[in-house]
Amino acid sequence: MSQAGEPIALQHLGGMGRGCTLQGDGDALPPHLHVPKPPNLVRYDERVVQLNDCQQVSQDALYLRDTYLADVHTSVTATGRDETGGRWLAVRHNIFHPQGGGQPADRGRLGECEVVPVRHAATGLVVLHATESHSAGLDDLSEGDPVHARIDAGLRLLHAALHTAGHLVEAACRAEGWTLAGNNHFPGQARIELTPPDAGAQLADAEEREKASDRIRAFVAAAIADDLPVTAEHDDEGHRIVRLGEVHAAACGGTHVRSLADLQQVTISAVKLKKGRLRVSYTAAHRPLR
Repeated sequence: MSQAGEPIALQHLGGMGRGCTLQGDGDALPPHLHVPKPPNLVRYDERVVQLNDCQQVSQDALYLRDTYLADVHTSVTATGRDETGGRWLAVRHNIFHPQGGGQPADRGRLGECEVVPVRHAATGLVVLHATESHSAGLDDLSEGDPVHARIDAGLRLLHAALHTAGHLVEAACRAEGWTLAGNNHFPGQARIELTPPDAGAQLADAEEREKASDRIRAFVAAAIADDLPVTAEHDDEGHRIVRLGEVHAAACGGTHVRSLADLQQVTISAVKLKKGRLRVSYTAAHRPLR
């Protein structure tokens, strides 16, 4: 029998498949890759916070270690109320990805209560709020209580595919000499925004944009055909670095597929230039689990 606070059972979507393999801190990045590091993006798999003078809380971010972990038995590690009086709680072993980094939040359940994860601003913990239809569903839970956490597996796979495809599209655009300006990995809105050299004077021509689109599509198709691995590590400053083989590396706290062969239906739907900024819209899906 597991001790209190330890996972009792883990369920993988893809058997023993792993998502975004976590490597050791000593693995060096290829010297030709520049890794942009947004300010304040410091993500640790284990977070320990002091809630007050007598309560120290720890939370294990399982979603960062394994995209395909969809089900865990754990325990409540902290509870509280937000500024509107709404109740929240945090679990010791967390499989929920909160909204951030251009990726939407997971959806799922704690027991029979439908919940939404949010990054708690004061502590950095991922806390769970009941949805409106289950507004009282968390009221009877206290610190130490055992709970069963589940995510919406289909939504998780879609988010992971879109986020990974976004990195891949960005890599293809960087190969064109363009600089990342922003991203959005939401379903139906996925896009990468970039700044091309010389404010995109050449790309003002529709024919030149179509040629660039074809090169991006070819880059993406080749990387998927090569089934490049998707890996993650933490650098000396605690930044989590996600890599696609040796074609791309970036600081990132999202969920990703195991390798690029997990992607399907990756399409470049539009390349538009507006006010010197290039917007590359795309779609992606996750292949059926193998």
